[in-house]
Amino acid sequence: MTTMAQVICGLARRWCFGALGSPLQVPCLQALPLHLGRTATRASQRDLENAVHQVKLWKKDPGNEVKLKLYALYKQATEGPCNLPKPGMMDLVNKAKWDAWSALGSLPKETARENYVDLVSSLSAASEPPSPAKPAADGEQAGGDLVVTSENHITTITFNRPAKKNAITTQMYQDIMLALQAASKDDSVLTVLTGNGEYYCSGNDLTNFTDIPPEGPEEKARTNAILLREFVDCFIDFPKPLVAVVNGPAVGISVTLLGLFDLVYASDRATFHTPFGPLGLSPEGCSSYTFPKMMGPSKLSRTKVGSRAGEGGCQSQATVSLQGRGLGQLVFLKAAEMLIFGRKLTAQEACAQGLVTEVFPDSTFQKEVWTRLRAYTKLPPNHSGHHGAVPSPRNFNFYAQLLRDVCSRAACPRAPHHGACIES
Repeated sequence: MTTMAQVICGLARRWCFGALGSPLQVPCLQALPLHLGRTATRASQRDLENAVHQVKLWKKDPGNEVKLKLYALYKQATEGPCNLPKPGMMDLVNKAKWDAWSALGSLPKETARENYVDLVSSLSAASEPPSPAKPAADGEQAGGDLVVTSENHITTITFNRPAKKNAITTQMYQDIMLALQAASKDDSVLTVLTGNGEYYCSGNDLTNFTDIPPEGPEEKARTNAILLREFVDCFIDFPKPLVAVVNGPAVGISVTLLGLFDLVYASDRATFHTPFGPLGLSPEGCSSYTFPKMMGPSKLSRTKVGSRAGEGGCQSQATVSLQGRGLGQLVFLKAAEMLIFGRKLTAQEACAQGLVTEVFPDSTFQKEVWTRLRAYTKLPPNHSGHHGAVPSPRNFNFYAQLLRDVCSRAACPRAPHHGACIES
């Protein structure tokens, strides 16, 4: 639960060329419509300056891919081919910019200038004035990055940033907590989280780590750590069945939280990615506990034990090593492959490993899932007095405390400087 605190100090002092949607994904650049060998009149330096000024007047964010294209073309037009050293893996923003600029290769300055002007002109011509907002229906929180609706005894919380792949901002963390608190007290039976557009959620927005207060990045890290703990606690303590309707790819914290849901329905187009290891981060959302519990241990093969320890029936070195870590012969390879090594799972793989309840064809996903959820709300009250299919809440408070106890025993002797944080 310390990912936001870990990453902030490394990114805080770096200049950010807009939000990339998630610190866990660098967008792939589509092929640019470059004019190679064109004989038409070249764009002048004045045309380039006018185009730059026009971009500054845009009121609507054009999106991360467009901003990276504009950055790369401008650098190519003014400085030529990329001449900067490649940034490190953790410098996500500058690495994305470097990749975009390097992709242009030896494109001449004049051609890059012309492409920049043409791109700005085409985007400006295609832009339309925003349509007036529709009035909110009863039980609906209108507009914004998060949309909350209540209908048929179902409260639905929708990530509503499709242009940013539904990346979560700091304000959205606050809004989701408020929505969950309200849903816990209303007359709904189920609470559903889903996404608008192609993505379910792409994790944290990079702007979460660049808005540094006057007190410095340490204070930002401290407040973000508190926010993340409170955010996850809202899911742990939620008193009604929680359902994730995963309509598309899910990344980062939107995946690690799934272990705290009662049902996870996924489109066959969905993927599940937790690339913490390659970024030098630790997984949050209690996933280091819930994922091994859901996915289960992998038994050590007798063949492998025999090949490593001989025919005398002795334990393998791997088993002895794991026992020394307090794990005995239980090897949580499935969870480790995902959380430590960042393996991306398809919806079918996630279902087979226990992370997803059921997978539906994308063409019928919405219809089938919502028909089923509406049917669940009509079930009789369970023995606890709550309506719905699942007696809720499950005792996650116990799980959370157990996790803290296990972590404190395992981690404090090895990392005393983390002990105080865990104990607190």
